[in-house]
Amino acid sequence: MKPRLSHQAIKSALQRDLGPISAWTSVSEGEESQVFGIRLANEDFILRINRLAESFYKDAFCYRHFAAASLPIPQILSIGEVDGHAYCVSRRAMGKSLQELMPAELPAIVGRVDEVMHAIADAPLDDTMGFGRFDASGSGGHASWHDFLAAVANPQDHDWAGHESTVDRHWIDRHLRLLAELIPLCPESRCLVHGDFGSNNVLTDGLAITGVIDWSEALFGDPLYDVANIFFWRPWLACMEVQARFFEKHRADLSTNVQTLRCYQLRIGLQQVFECVSTGDMADLRWAMARCEEIAADLPV
Repeated sequence: MKPRLSHQAIKSALQRDLGPISAWTSVSEGEESQVFGIRLANEDFILRINRLAESFYKDAFCYRHFAAASLPIPQILSIGEVDGHAYCVSRRAMGKSLQELMPAELPAIVGRVDEVMHAIADAPLDDTMGFGRFDASGSGGHASWHDFLAAVANPQDHDWAGHESTVDRHWIDRHLRLLAELIPLCPESRCLVHGDFGSNNVLTDGLAITGVIDWSEALFGDPLYDVANIFFWRPWLACMEVQARFFEKHRADLSTNVQTLRCYQLRIGLQQVFECVSTGDMADLRWAMARCEEIAADLPV
């Protein structure tokens, strides 16, 4: 659940650790964090408040290991504690998120988005290990990419049986079976994957990508997983639809990876279904289940 700490408590902790705050503004918040714009010593920063510090330390790891001119990841300046919660102060990447752009603004920037996606895939993975979602030390939680893809069916990771009153067991089994059939068709790639790419985590000034933020879902695996995320969410967000159309037109490799993209979209969808039923978000659950049905039916996606 997103924290709801008072401004005074947050300001007191920051001024204790970092000194006077000369400006304080509200900005678009994430799903799990309170987010503010602040100014310290004549410089602009982003302040995030979360229940735990794990994702902030992972952002710091990604900045240290993967940031480059072609992959702008904001620097983490400070991670601290306020009223039993974690705070993180990072340099502010100026611009709007792709999700905030008007549809008419998107075509001019999608080529730059594609370039950044290639930069993510080409990032050096020195001093890292494993596959799937990795921790703040760069250690992935799975022995192979296929193991990560299959983990959504593992009862130790996903207690589907506990949710049968909300999602019919036959529905669950049918989609998990299809996923299991598709996984062997996927490559055992090991590259950097953002894991939640394409909407509110990509910032632009209209000419270039100025920041790729929130690496909490980052993985080691197949870069097509980020493309699949855009394809999965294309009916939900205009920015995803525009990007998907661009990739369909300009990425010839996608036509030879149709079943791989289908597998990844189904994996993303099943994860979304599980998270929605776990949190009781019935509206999003119905949408995610319907989207999984489209992918399972092998409709145009």
